[in-house]
Formats: sequence, structure tokens, C-alpha cells
Amino acid sequence: MSLLRSALRLREAPVTLALIALVALTAIANPRFLAPQSVKDLLLNATILMILAAGQAIVLITRNVDLSVGSILGISAFLTGTLFATVPGIPIPMVFVAGIAIGGVLGALNGLLVTIAGVPSLVITLGTLYIYRGINNAWAGGKEYFSGDRPAEFGNLSIDTILGFPIITLIAIVVIAFLAIALGFTRKGRDLYAIGSDPDAARLFGIPVTSRVFTAFAVNGILAGLAGVLYTSRFSSVGATTGTGMELDVVAAAVVGGVAIFGGSGSVVGAAIGAVLLTTITSSLTAVRVDKFWQQAIVGVLILAAIVIDRLAGMRAKRKLRISEAVS
Repeated sequence: MSLLRSALRLREAPVTLALIALVALTAIANPRFLAPQSVKDLLLNATILMILAAGQAIVLITRNVDLSVGSILGISAFLTGTLFATVPGIPIPMVFVAGIAIGGVLGALNGLLVTIAGVPSLVITLGTLYIYRGINNAWAGGKEYFSGDRPAEFGNLSIDTILGFPIITLIAIVVIAFLAIALGFTRKGRDLYAIGSDPDAARLFGIPVTSRVFTAFAVNGILAGLAGVLYTSRFSSVGATTGTGMELDVVAAAVVGGVAIFGGSGSVVGAAIGAVLLTTITSSLTAVRVDKFWQQAIVGVLILAAIVIDRLAGMRAKRKLRISEAVS
């Protein structure tokens, strides 16, 4: 019983319960919703957003935000398509390395600008969102690469399954598990929470705030680069507009998944579950034939609810702390 209470206190518990309830209700309304192909499609649709949301969670925990992830994904995806089309026989692992590397460079540039300029990350990454998108537009022009330009083995990453899970989804799960361990059980990971809770106090305790924040942005860029490569495997075409507008969905997934928009709390697992929930909402409402406008409205309500709940939880924690200090 105590174990159940502890589980329900986790920040990920509400979004997990909401996901389970949503799936159950939709399956009752439309039994075909849980057909094997439908479940596979749902996982495939959620995979890219899961990776991006996990990376965004790392940045949000440090009391920052990265709005350029959609543009980074677009550049990485177009690079992937370009390599397959122009370098016949290029090994697939080399393409992964190239996509991840370009994402890491762009993410590191964001981190450098944020930490050196001292300008809020919202402003910096809003600027790089347009800069990176402009670079991709200039590079791609009207050019698009289609599924026929890539090797069948690469496309099969989004078709083949292991134990019912698409391979690219398993890649995402492994990456998120690694990040969860790194954040929860390493000194550098715990430092990010300290920075998000109180950057000035973190500096006083000797935490290298600048380098940790820089690393958070670089890792986020690496994950966006990986997402770009997997996007090319998942979808039939990539071009100048690939990834446009995804940044808002990414931030929404992380916040709905329990990552505090004001920093200091949350997890990559919660962000990934939030991504699955948002994707499931879209699929569920489509399955029961709800208008697309209402789908967007419901997501908006979820974001507002998540922020309000987070603020109320923070106020409650502070009140308990003041009471305990008064008693002692």
C-alpha cells in the first residue's frame, strides 16, 4: 500500500493515469483503436516527439527553453536525405553520426549564446529558430528527398518490429532510459536540478552553472539531430519545411509530462509520457471523429492545467517548508 502511495506521488503519475484512461475510453468507443496496426502507428507517431521532449526536458530543468529544436531536426533530416541521395552506399551508422553531429553543433551554439550573452534562452532560441530555418530553406530550396532515395534497410527501421515495438521506438526508449539514469544517478545530472531550482545558490555551492547549462543545450541538440535522422526513416519525404512548428508541441509534451516550466523539477520519462499522451489525444479524437480545432483546444487546456498544477504543488511545498522551519 505504501508503495502505491509513493508511486501516486510521482510527478509522472497524473499524466500516466490520464494516458491509461484515455486509451481505455477510446477503446470502448472504438475497439479498432487497439488493433495491432493502430498501436504500431501510434507508437511511430509518438517516437520523434518523445526524443525531442526528453531533450527539451533537460533544458527546461535548468530554467531555460529551446525553441529551435524543430529547425535543428529539419536540418538534420535534410542532411540525412542528402547523404543517402548523393553518397551511394554510405553506411547507415555514418549517417546517424552525421545527423547527430550537426544537431550537437547547433545545440552547442545555442548553449554558447545563452551562457555568454546572458540573454534569456527564450529570446536566443527564438532567434536561432529562424536562423536555422533560414539556413535549411537556403540549402534545400525547392528540393525534396523521398523514401526512394534512401536504402530499404533504413526505411525498415520504421517498419520492422521487435516484440511489437517499431525499431525506431525501441531506439527512443533506450535513449530515454539512458538519460533518465544520467539525470537521476550522476552528479552532473543532479546539478541540473540544483541550477533550475536556484542558479545563484548553485554557484555558491560550487556547481559550474555555465558549463552545465551549455551541456544541456548541446545534449538537446544531439537528441534533435537523432530525431531528424529517425524522422527521415519514418516519413516519406524531407525538405525545407521539415520540422516547422514542432517546437510548440515539444514544449507542450514536456510540460504536460510534469516538467516544470520554471525549472528545477521533472524528468525525461515524464516528458516522453507527455509526448505519448499528446499523440494519443490526437489519435483518440480522430478515432471518435472530433473536429481538429477541438483537438488543439484540448491540448491547450492540458498545458494550462499542467502549469497551474505545477505552481500549486510548488506553493504547497514552500508552505510545508516554512511550517517545518517555524516548528524547528
